[in-house]
Amino acid sequence: MLDLRTRLGSHELTTPLVAASGTVGSVVDCAEVSAFEAYGAAVAKSVSVEPWAGKAAPRLAPVGEGMLNGIGIQNPGISAWVEQNAQGLAAVPTEVWGSAVGKTPDEFARVAAALGEAGVAAVEVNLSCPNLERGDLFALDAAASAEVVAAVRAATTLPVGAKLSPNAPDVTAVAAAVAEGGADWVVLTNTVWGAAIDIEARRPALSGGVGGYSGPPLKPIALRCVWEVHQALPGLPIIGCGGVRHGRDVVEYLLAGASAVAVGTAHLAEPRCGIRIRDELAAWCRRHHVTTVTTLVGAAEPW
Repeated sequence: MLDLRTRLGSHELTTPLVAASGTVGSVVDCAEVSAFEAYGAAVAKSVSVEPWAGKAAPRLAPVGEGMLNGIGIQNPGISAWVEQNAQGLAAVPTEVWGSAVGKTPDEFARVAAALGEAGVAAVEVNLSCPNLERGDLFALDAAASAEVVAAVRAATTLPVGAKLSPNAPDVTAVAAAVAEGGADWVVLTNTVWGAAIDIEARRPALSGGVGGYSGPPLKPIALRCVWEVHQALPGLPIIGCGGVRHGRDVVEYLLAGASAVAVGTAHLAEPRCGIRIRDELAAWCRRHHVTTVTTLVGAAEPW
């Protein structure tokens, strides 16, 4: 019998698959079309204190095998989010995590507290937001990221994960800082910066010019982050995220050091891909006589 359970520190998941934030709506509103029973957790789209309008269209653009998005974290604000979704959380066939964004550490903390009161099982801190004081992303600065996580940690007793950026000059330093600030795990990674030009219109493919690139081309970049952070901080639980389409992608992230693996952009083409990916992972494990998925975590050895 194959045991798919895994752990992020003291937090147990029924499978190592996580539905990534931003690709499954509020989770509640996608419950009828997504296969959440295949996941150990599903992460709702990020929400802020006040409503954010997001950026003007065009906000999405296919680029090769991947996708650019410049949505701008559009959301209704935490009060409306709770009103719309809190009652539906219990009906989702996996645990639901909230995702907090903000422009100051206090805003992140206020959202995290409200998400906890709404009934989410954990809070993911989306650090890919501009810092009002410096203008750059929190995720690019280890000290600023740690300050945000510490504020969230003080505002909730729920498990806290920090979603980091591959654009950081030293992602390992940021991971160490957020762990010191109170993060129970890190998510590696968010999208990488990218751009495309519409050669017929002679304009950028996105209204903002630069956006987040996701999909299969992101996998080697995110996998590098997982490998480096696990090698430097072997005791820090990691969720690998980026370019997952098949069970073999999950195995690769686990071997690199992730304890769980998030599926994101694949949902846009195949909303119920979680079942297929879970079954492919299980088939690989059986072929290789793996009975407990946690034995794969960090099992790849350096040359």
